[in-house]
Amino acid sequence: MKELTKAEEQIMQILWQMKKGFVKDIIEKLPEPKPAYNTVSTIVRILEQKGFVGHTAYGKTHEYHPIIEKDNYSKFYFNNFLSGYFNGSFERLVSFFAKENDLDVKDVDELMKHVKDDLKGKDNE
Repeated sequence: MKELTKAEEQIMQILWQMKKGFVKDIIEKLPEPKPAYNTVSTIVRILEQKGFVGHTAYGKTHEYHPIIEKDNYSKFYFNNFLSGYFNGSFERLVSFFAKENDLDVKDVDELMKHVKDDLKGKDNE
């Protein structure tokens, strides 16, 4: 799997939300100023070449849909981020996050409680 550019990710976020759509539908969901139709169409075709998007053809018109699930890309992206900025260390990430957000010990303990609860819930599935 390849990492997406900001423009590609913005379009994927819309497709993940919509489940499927035509280029004009994607453009409607984009913020102002809206890019040109050809720009969005080109990005969608690049996403298709990268294996993120598939399409159903209706004559010359194509309806696009995600092939890669958002959760799968999120895991891939996070793992790349973690290894690229924190040498793969979750502890370094949490430490950085705590320092940058001026968290005190009580805040970190509360965060850890939430993590433990989430992990217990995952084990019970």
